[in-house]
Amino acid sequence: MSDPTSRRSAPRFFWLWAAVWLFYMAGPIGDAWRRPEVWERVAGLTAALAFCVLYLMSFVAARAAMRRTGAPMRIPNAAWRLGVMVALTAALTLIVGESGLTALVYVGVMAVFSLSPRLAWSVVLTTAACAAALPKLVPGWDGGIDLTFAVLVAALAVWGVTRVVQRNAQLAEAREEITQLAVAAERNRFARDLHDLLGHSLTVVSVKSELAARLVHIAPDRAEAELTEIQRLVREALVDVRAAVSGYREMSLATELASARSALDAAGIEAEVPLTAEAADPARQQLFAWVVREGVTNVIRHSDAKHCWIRLEHNAVEISDDGRGPTARPVAATDASPTGAAVPRDPAGHGSADLGSPGHSSPGHSSPGHGLAGLRERVDSAGGTLTIGNRDGGGFVLRATI
Repeated sequence: MSDPTSRRSAPRFFWLWAAVWLFYMAGPIGDAWRRPEVWERVAGLTAALAFCVLYLMSFVAARAAMRRTGAPMRIPNAAWRLGVMVALTAALTLIVGESGLTALVYVGVMAVFSLSPRLAWSVVLTTAACAAALPKLVPGWDGGIDLTFAVLVAALAVWGVTRVVQRNAQLAEAREEITQLAVAAERNRFARDLHDLLGHSLTVVSVKSELAARLVHIAPDRAEAELTEIQRLVREALVDVRAAVSGYREMSLATELASARSALDAAGIEAEVPLTAEAADPARQQLFAWVVREGVTNVIRHSDAKHCWIRLEHNAVEISDDGRGPTARPVAATDASPTGAAVPRDPAGHGSADLGSPGHSSPGHSSPGHGLAGLRERVDSAGGTLTIGNRDGGGFVLRATI
């Protein structure tokens, strides 16, 4: 693992890497030092040193901008830096002669590093043309230094470096976006799990508490048994929430079938539930457990049904009832029924609704909820299909097929 301190110090001392390449300025600086007049030496050395300092500062600033945004420096900022560098190059050349043209190499490099490609290469080609033409136009210059080649090669090398820096900045931005998406997905997963866990448990607790309230004077022993069962359910719900928070929640289809049988019986709904989960593919049982939990919760809360059927197949699970069916809900969308007909349903499916009392949802009112919406996400992510619709003979059917 890399050290954060080293990552912070790398940009801080990056100017040293850029400063190494300034050894080519030794020629102009030496010529300035050898000038016969004092003012020429002072002016030449000042121009050369100012050029080197400005080049280093501009190089570091351009790199910082590229690492931060993946784009070159803003044009006004880059333009004044290049303008000053060109002015210092002209002053140095007027004082020391042909060797001062060496600074054109750094002008081309800085143009590539701080401007957009079109502008940068325009500057580079102009600089290379000056480096090629001036030795031929100025008397006494022999053109012994092939600056045109040096300008073009240096510009190409730095252009490759800028591409690497930009790709790294884009990769860093992509990694940050992926991290944010992963956090959002985990939040959605946790919210979905928490809804599924507590929605079912609280529904059963609500049904059993109503039953216990009715039996407290009629059958005290039965009421006491129901209260004991409520305590057990609350403890299990607490364990489930703790497990979900820890990220180790595993659903058991056999457990959910037994819980569904008990909850439907407490709600006064005659249930036909498989005794075991052997009919379902073991690899799909955890997903089917979520389907059973959500489906039974909706039957208890919203169906006003008298019967409920749970059927298991190797690659499918189906929960159906003889209640009001989805047509009693507000029409917001359609889904395919098991018979192939389009039937209306609400955005969250058949009553994945609030924590209200079971069996008391009015046909004209619905809380949107998130139960079946979350269940649909689970099934879709497993490559399956969630079918919601009317049951033949009346009622509602929920079927998940992988």
